[in-house]
Amino acid sequence: MLIVKKFGGTSVGNAEKIKNVAKRIEQDYRLGNDVIVVLSAMDQTTDELLSLAHEVNMTPPPREMDALLATGEQTSVALMCMALDALNVPAVSLNAFQVPMMSTANHLTARLHKIETERIEHELEARRVVCITGFQGLDKYGDITTIGRGGSDTTAVAVAAAMHADTCEIYTDVDGVYTADPRIVPDARKLQEITYDEMLELASIGAQVLHNRSVELAKKYGVTLVVRDSKSTAEGTYVREVTKVESMLASGVAADKNTVCITIKNVPDAIGSEYRVFDLLSSNSIAVDAILHNMSDNGKIDISILVSKDCAPRAEALLNDNLERIKAEKVIVDEHVAKVSIVGAGIQSSPGVAVKMFEALFNSNIKIKMTYTSEIRITVLIDEIDMENAVRAIHAALI
Repeated sequence: MLIVKKFGGTSVGNAEKIKNVAKRIEQDYRLGNDVIVVLSAMDQTTDELLSLAHEVNMTPPPREMDALLATGEQTSVALMCMALDALNVPAVSLNAFQVPMMSTANHLTARLHKIETERIEHELEARRVVCITGFQGLDKYGDITTIGRGGSDTTAVAVAAAMHADTCEIYTDVDGVYTADPRIVPDARKLQEITYDEMLELASIGAQVLHNRSVELAKKYGVTLVVRDSKSTAEGTYVREVTKVESMLASGVAADKNTVCITIKNVPDAIGSEYRVFDLLSSNSIAVDAILHNMSDNGKIDISILVSKDCAPRAEALLNDNLERIKAEKVIVDEHVAKVSIVGAGIQSSPGVAVKMFEALFNSNIKIKMTYTSEIRITVLIDEIDMENAVRAIHAALI
């Protein structure tokens, strides 16, 4: 059996944790399994490197940032192999260059597109545990790239797909995927299984168990994911195409405060108005999460959009600088909002879900600012101060 195991930074945050993870790896190895381990940088390492870089240069070149940040994962895999060696488990560390893991040339936001498997296969045939750096790739020029936050999850899934692994285990600080954040909803329960689509929706709207790009990749290549706790041997949550258990009406509630609502006021209600707004945003690489049109009393329209907090200052400045071009009166920004979503494969065939969700919010005296949906998700925009009460109310009503 071929197992890919991914451990995040908190799981390998110090020498003692690294040795504990090594013991877990040893157990699978002694059972005769082939084991590939993908590691993130040690806890806080990436943030420390970022801080150091900006002390040296407030606008460090992206290529050199990638060269710097990649050292974090290199440290992790080398130390893990040392810990395994101390347990008499043969192991070898490989970085993106040594595999190699080919990517696009977009520094800091690269995308993996091919993983050569020959070196990995050779090491596994020699009965070595292969420890691979997460988060990084190699472009066509031979330069190291990084693939963004959460990239180690994506690396693990990509390696599992390339190697046709039997399973890809993602170890985190929780023992699986829950119906809601247990810190907000104490009686939230762990799911035994969840579909790719449900997990992707949850990952995209605030649930931080898995990175959404890794779920997209797992779905594309049919990689079975297991979310497990690095500190426990408890059974985790399986993420796959079809679950064995009957789909629940709703699988989970997720919330996200990383959003800002920007309203473009009094845009002409004419052909091309929306195009001018979204062409401006798109050409400046500003991603929009949701769009709402409202008719004004004067026959014009207001266009409200949701963007991430990181993008909001740039989006606001861009729109204000181009009011004449987009023929708008002004731009209003609301930073104190949150998204709350209910997700479940059963939603598309159960029209009563929306009613129960809105009733729960009504009974909790929570105002809805915006609503948008997909086949398996209903999302509402509310005031940030009401977020936790909304999650608890919706969870109690529907799960």
